[in-house]
Order: sequence, then structure tokens, then C-alpha cells
Amino acid sequence: MENIRVAVLGGGAMGKVLSQMTEEKEGYELIGVVEPLNGETLEDLDKPDVVIDFSHPANLDMLCGYCEANGVPAVIATTGLEEEHLAKIDELAKKVPTVFSANYSLGVNVMKRVIAEITPILEDAFDIEIVEMHHNKKLDAPSGTAKMLLAAADGEGKYDHVYGREGMRKRGHEIAVHTLRGGTVAGEHTVIYAGEDEIIEVKHRAGSKKIFAAGALKAAAFAKDAEVGYYTMEDILFG
Repeated sequence: MENIRVAVLGGGAMGKVLSQMTEEKEGYELIGVVEPLNGETLEDLDKPDVVIDFSHPANLDMLCGYCEANGVPAVIATTGLEEEHLAKIDELAKKVPTVFSANYSLGVNVMKRVIAEITPILEDAFDIEIVEMHHNKKLDAPSGTAKMLLAAADGEGKYDHVYGREGMRKRGHEIAVHTLRGGTVAGEHTVIYAGEDEIIEVKHRAGSKKIFAAGALKAAAFAKDAEVGYYTMEDILFG
């Protein structure tokens, strides 16, 4: 079986981890890392089987244009995306296989599924809060993963969404998301269910960035042979 030829878009911390893992993992071949900040483009490389994007929202146009023009599947792992970016991803998925997730950790995606399953059981008797913490260099807040878990907990849009709290007011029918930044924390997310005389916490702690790279490579293997369409890690893990 031929190796999966991977191009990495983004030469930052995650790009470095991903490129190293791609070189070391059996069944994959790294054909290059593109750092747009250095004036590099995907056109500088030989055609890959898949492009994995761990860069910045500003590079989405480059990614979409290249993948559409060359029929190359895309695995998009960039965070901090706005509605306009998500619309572009939707359009790309009409042309090539496209995987997008706010978090490529296998554990986080299992956690998301658990949250979606247990919230309807607990929602009438428990208040729900989400706390996330990342390293001091992370720019976007709250994290894309926190937003993903919020969506899982409020699948029917029943709650008000509150981002942090300040001042004096009563708690409403809401789910609040609280953001912490400091040190070198790779990522920690906790969904708290606080009821009368009992608390349930569902927590995921990332030990390193390697877990995100491993998930992205799993997504790349899926995307390489997938039909044109929009996919998430849930599609890959659970069908």
C-alpha cells in the first residue's frame, strides 16, 4: 500500500508537531510544510493526497482555492474561525472531501458524544458550566473545543450562552463558558453539572499536542478515500 502523501499548512507549534509525527508514522509521507508568513504557498509543493491545515484563518482562502483547483482533500484544524470562514468550508466540501473539527483529539470527540447523551437526562435538575484552560500563547477565547462542547450540551438551543460573569445578577437558564490562560497547558476542558447536593464533572486533559496531530492523521487517511462531502471527527470515529 502506498503512503499517504501529506502537505502541512502552517509552520507553527502544531505544524511542527504534525510534520514530525507524519515523518515518523508508518503509512504516511510528509511532502512539505508551507508557512505563509514566509511567503510560501501550497503551489510550491508537489501535489499531495491530503492537505492538513493547522495555521490561521487568514490562510483559508489559499487552502480552499488550492484544494478545489487540484481536487485535493482537506483536513482543517485551524481554530478561531468566524461564520464567514465556516461558510467557505461548507462550499469547499461541495467540491472535495473536507474534514473540519474544532478538536482532533479522539478523547475530546468521545467526550462530546457523552455530553450530548447525558445532558437531556440531567438538564432539568442540574446547572451546567464549562471551563477551559490553555497555554498563555493561545489567541482565541473561548476555545473552539469549548464552543463544540457547548453545542453538544445545548443541541436544541434551549439555553442562553454566557461567556464569563461579572457584576450582580441572578443565574438564568444558561450555560456559561469560562476561559483560563496560563503556562504551557496543552488543553483542559471540563463540563460541570451542578445539582442539589451533587456535582458531576466530565473532564478531558491533553498531555501534549501530539494527540491532536494523531487525530488529524487519522482524518487524513479517511479523507484520502472519502467521497466529496463535509465530515467531522464523529463521522470518522462513529460512522
